[in-house]
Amino acid sequence: MVRETKFYDLLDVPPTASEADLKKAYRKKALRLHPDKGGDPDQFKEVTHAYEVLNDPDKRALYDARGEAGLSESGGMGGMDPQDLFSQLFGGGGGGFGGSPFGGGGQQRQRKTKDLVHRVHVTLEDLYKGKTTKLALTRNIICTKCSGKGGKDGAVRKCPTCSGRGIKITMRQMGPMIQQIQSPCDECSGNGEIINAKDRCTQCKGKKVIPDKKFLEVHIDKGMKGGQTIQFRGESDQSPSAEAGDVIIVIEEKPHERFRRQENDLIIDVEIDLLTALAGGEFPVRHLDERALIVKVHPGEVTKHGDLKVIHGQGMPSQRHHEPGDLYVRLSIKFPENIDPSVYPLLEKALPPRRPMEKFPANIVLDEVSMDDAEQSGGGPGHSHDDAMDEDAEEPRVQCANQ
Repeated sequence: MVRETKFYDLLDVPPTASEADLKKAYRKKALRLHPDKGGDPDQFKEVTHAYEVLNDPDKRALYDARGEAGLSESGGMGGMDPQDLFSQLFGGGGGGFGGSPFGGGGQQRQRKTKDLVHRVHVTLEDLYKGKTTKLALTRNIICTKCSGKGGKDGAVRKCPTCSGRGIKITMRQMGPMIQQIQSPCDECSGNGEIINAKDRCTQCKGKKVIPDKKFLEVHIDKGMKGGQTIQFRGESDQSPSAEAGDVIIVIEEKPHERFRRQENDLIIDVEIDLLTALAGGEFPVRHLDERALIVKVHPGEVTKHGDLKVIHGQGMPSQRHHEPGDLYVRLSIKFPENIDPSVYPLLEKALPPRRPMEKFPANIVLDEVSMDDAEQSGGGPGHSHDDAMDEDAEEPRVQCANQ
């Protein structure tokens, strides 16, 4: 049982697909969608990301249980570049979308900064009507004063300690084994470069980037569901040595006080009075927009407690074509607290006759009893009167022994 099937649908496989089935399906679709073959780069990236998640047992289990929202919460939204994964399966070392295993020259692929993931909590009303909201984003951009150089021209030099790698490797003896430990270089703080203090840019202090605040307009389309994502390409942190990653907005649907949602259908519980249930009438349903549905119960249509009715075309709109689903109404009957005895003859005339009393054999003793309200008497199934008496007893229990 999986929460979402989007990634399986992208690969055209069922949720029960094996590792071999996933690999076969990805190879087939990736070859067709690769940009060098005239495919769509966005679709190629989506299919590759789906395969990367489903091919990892841990990520697949998390996706099956909690969908894309679960991946984002665990930091699993990012991942390998599509071209890297493609090259692993097909061989070759082509870079970017311009150079690939299909042949043809191209530029060296540039790595990307980490994607930024934000969750936006929206109401069911917002998902029904659609909404545009603004998101304040703080990110790093390339320093405008030094153009990402970090200092004066020629002031940046490669760290001699780590040879520009930004890391140092330490060997440690652990019994009969030697452990290799990798850590950031102390000399350059993991940057791989050194800039003298007097030559550093006064704006970015040699960091090459500065913080920047930006507002993104997030368009929440009608019919979107919790767990879906909205992607802003290239809006993540900037870096002089890497392509900017993406900002990924994850939709989180707030629970609603009246409606429950199942795909494009809505479910609501409504209580009606006994007279309406038996003789017809009408009741209102306040919808998710500026409307109230007046629902008619036709005379002669006896409504039973727990009946489930449907109002076609009053559910959630579909995201693609905005075609509405259905609204399901589960009805409960509110009985009156008491009835005037003078109207009993009218009830006996209107309602079906009482069920006849069962006839018992002559050896059965008939004992007439009356019923009390269990809640008012403080009782219920499993209740013991002896327990209550024990609670009131203040004297300790004494067991007498025969002399």
